[in-house]
Amino acid sequence: MRAVGIVGHKDSGKTTLIQALGRELVDRGHRVVTVKHSSHAIDLQGKDTAKLRRSADQVAFVSPLETMILWKRAMKPEELLPYLDADIALLEGFKAEQTFPKIVCLKGEPEDRQLFDGLAICAVGPAGQVQQTGVPLLDRDDAARIADLVEQRAFWLPNLNCGGCGHESCYGLALEIVAGSRTIEDCVSLHPTTQVSVNGRPLPLNPFISRLVRGAIVGMLSPLKGFSQGEIHIHIG
Repeated sequence: MRAVGIVGHKDSGKTTLIQALGRELVDRGHRVVTVKHSSHAIDLQGKDTAKLRRSADQVAFVSPLETMILWKRAMKPEELLPYLDADIALLEGFKAEQTFPKIVCLKGEPEDRQLFDGLAICAVGPAGQVQQTGVPLLDRDDAARIADLVEQRAFWLPNLNCGGCGHESCYGLALEIVAGSRTIEDCVSLHPTTQVSVNGRPLPLNPFISRLVRGAIVGMLSPLKGFSQGEIHIHIG
């Protein structure tokens, strides 16, 4: 899965943009998931779901048209995205996260500059501070052109901060990917030498965990009769 963040201050048009962009990407054949970050608790007061929520760690609500699952804790994008089945994730908010590229929604005010952390691939709205950042300014209503950019440049890093890419944190690699000097292929945690998949989804493994898993498996198998060096496949149903 690839991801892009839609960031901006209140009333900057984030939701309007994410709706138009989502529709455009779906029309192009992509499976799209939208994730909204809120600074407020989810309001379910007076509903049966709220009563159930107080009695369990997780609550699932199923209707004839949709399903909603609630966890009683906040989750970061790298925790949540593996649960979602999509090609592209559009993340509304999450200004402080630094593991995916961002589209900045401007209001044309001085505080717009706070939104530029080196991960912006474009901005939309009034010119404002964008002229000083070198980031292209697109028309907010040009969903097709913005979707082109998302298709070309969306990515996400696992936030393991393993150092395998030469940076202390994933943010350093993300900056280079946005700048065009490196690619997602340089994330060693997303392409470990020991590969583990759960339900068909590869798990990111930092180099230490990759070596640990490999060593544990080889150590358990090596005493078995008939064992020899080579590629090992283990399937657990």
